[in-house]
Parts: sequence; structure tokens; C-alpha cells
Amino acid sequence: MKKIVLTAILAISTLVASAIVKPGVEVLRDGGFEQLQGKRVGLLTNPSGVDNNLVSTIDILAQAKGVKLNALYSPEHGVRGDVLAGEKVDTYVDKNTGVKVFSLYGKNKKPSAEMLKDIDVLVYDIQDNGCRSFTFISTMGLCMEACAENGKEFMVLDRPNPLSGLKVEGNIVEEGFFSLVSQFPIPYLYGLTPGELALMLNDGMLKGGVKTKLTVVPMEGWHRYMTFEQTGMPWILPSPHQPYPQSAIYYPTTGIIGELYFVSIGVGYTMPFQLLCAPWIDANEFCKRLTAKNLKGVSFRPIHIKPFYSVSKGENIQGVQVYVNDVLDADLTMVQFHAMEVLAELYPDKRLLDEDGKGTLGNRWNMFDKVCGTSKIREMFSKNYKVADIIDFWNKDVEAFKIKSSKYYLYN
Repeated sequence: MKKIVLTAILAISTLVASAIVKPGVEVLRDGGFEQLQGKRVGLLTNPSGVDNNLVSTIDILAQAKGVKLNALYSPEHGVRGDVLAGEKVDTYVDKNTGVKVFSLYGKNKKPSAEMLKDIDVLVYDIQDNGCRSFTFISTMGLCMEACAENGKEFMVLDRPNPLSGLKVEGNIVEEGFFSLVSQFPIPYLYGLTPGELALMLNDGMLKGGVKTKLTVVPMEGWHRYMTFEQTGMPWILPSPHQPYPQSAIYYPTTGIIGELYFVSIGVGYTMPFQLLCAPWIDANEFCKRLTAKNLKGVSFRPIHIKPFYSVSKGENIQGVQVYVNDVLDADLTMVQFHAMEVLAELYPDKRLLDEDGKGTLGNRWNMFDKVCGTSKIREMFSKNYKVADIIDFWNKDVEAFKIKSSKYYLYN
């Protein structure tokens, strides 16, 4: 037993020693929680909100002198991360702290005045994955709006963008396609930390142009070129299908095609977002065709799997495993469209966007368009199934957004 305890202590010590980036919550604590002294605090977080010793931000604020933790707010997947994607989150009392947890992923996506009445400041601490369709940043923005409308302060305890602060891909969301998976007019990959994005949103991008009294507690030691693995920080899965830091890298390579539910992207197996498989695919031929494209920063290998749940549950299926070899060089979001192009060539009767949009789990075109932030990608691509038909539209806003967003950079 002593050996087990000693091993655990040594493992945590090694983890802390290797961390070169200090998250916002640690910077706040090192400063004696100065910005929160004497205030009634609400906290929007999930299991990814921890310091480099794996201590939850909930516990840190609950025990902080001069700070009154009065409420918790739950995003998608719940404060404790025990709710699956898309499932409703209920309002309840947290057993560990006795603090009421208000759901922001059920009836309310945005806190009401009643939900905010017992706090002075709402603090946000969630590890993001750098992708617009990951709903936490949408919830953050909606909470900023609510705070502005109800005279409350908003604070972001900053964390890394796991794709680096240099990765920007995709068109800006068009009118008519705003939703929780595309809440604000930003690209699919936006190259900002949560704190930087909050600064940008607070500068005229919130509904009605409202502004909240915003404080961002920056990290120490983070640089824009860093992917998450370069930070030395512990990765705590921010959602059930993002178990590893690499998960954030693979999410944009297959997440859009995954909305169609025609192929398995590895959700329901041990490699979420890393696979492109179906019963009708020949793994070797599919891999050969994709490899021949010589896509920058990625490679492929044939794979055979039997999913435990979700698409093709219990079936023997095959396809490819995606390998991202160079995050900054790869066009991450285009990988799935190149795959769709090859599949359309190999299996003309399986053209994913020629169907009625119902997929295996109901109408999916709506979600596909929402995550793309437009219907134009689907409409243009489905004419010939050629990446060349959409690439200019997909990238049309990238350079302008990089220039515009650089105004809000907190890190070099």
C-alpha cells in the first residue's frame, strides 16, 4: 500500500515538475484571489477546470479566503462530465460543496436573472479544443451577454488553445446558421484562447452590442506556437469523447462528416475522431487513394474495427485511421472532405450528401450545415464531390480574421 501511495505522489510530482505553463486559476491563486475578494462568485466549469496538481477549480474557489462560492453553472456534459453529448443536463445541488448547480444545457442555454441574482461575478474555467462547434465557447459568450444584461462581472481563467494560437480554418458563420455549435461569427478553427476570444466577443460581437465588465486572468508561460502537449499541463477530458490531448487535434479532421452519421469516425470505439469506417468500405483501397493525395501533415493506414456503440454498433467495419503528423502544416478540416471525395469516386451509390439527409439517426443535414456555419459548403460540394469546389469559400475569411483577431492577443 505504501508503495502505491509513494508511486502516486511521485507521478504527481513529475507531472507538476514538467508543466511549463501555468493556467489562469493558478495565477489567480498566486495573487491571493485579489480580483474576487469580498465578492459572491458563480463558477462555470467542468472536470477540465483544474490546476497542474489536478485540484478542481471548484475546490480551489470554495476554500479561498475572502471568496464566497455561491453557485455553479453546468455546460454540456455537466459539471462533473458525466452526461453524454447532446443529453439534457439537470439543475441540482453539488454533493461535494453543497452549492446549487444551474444547468445551461437544458431548458436554459443562457442564465436568467434569477440564476444570477446571488452572485457578483461569474467565473469561467473550461479547457477548450479550439473548434467553433465545441459548445463551451458558445455557453461562455451567452453567459457574458447575461452578465452584461444583469450588471454582473465576468472573469475568464485562461487556458491554452490545444491546436496552438496559429491555427485558423473555415468560413465565418452566416446569418441563419447561428446555434450553440456556431454561436458567433468566427471561423471553424479560430486560433484564440478562451480569454482572447472573450475579449473579442466583448468588443461588439455579443447580442445587441452589449458589454460586460470583463477580466481575463492570463496564463503564464504559454506561446502561440504551442500545442497542448508542449505545455506540460495535465489533460483532463473536457467531454467524454476527448480523452487525450490528441483528441482535440483529430476533432476537426472528422467532426463535420461525423454529423452525417453515415460513417463511423471512431466515436463508439477506442479512437474517437481518428477513424473513417463503414461496412461498405474497402480499407486497403480507401487508404491507397487517400495516401495518393499527398495531403500535407497527415497520413493514413487501413483499419478494421467493431464499434461498441453509435454508428455501425456491433458490425465489422473497415476504413482508415487518420494520423496528424504536423498540426500547423495540415489542413485539418479538409481531411474529411478529401475522404468524402475519394468515397464518392469509389462508391458512387454511397455519396453521403445525395441521400435525403436522414442518415441512420434522423435528419442530419441541418446539423451538418450548422457546424459548417452555412448551407453553401454542402450545396457546392454535393454537385461534384470535389474539394476544389469548396476550398476557396471555406478559406475566404481566414486572413481577414487573423488580422482582426490579433488585436486581442495576450500572448506572443
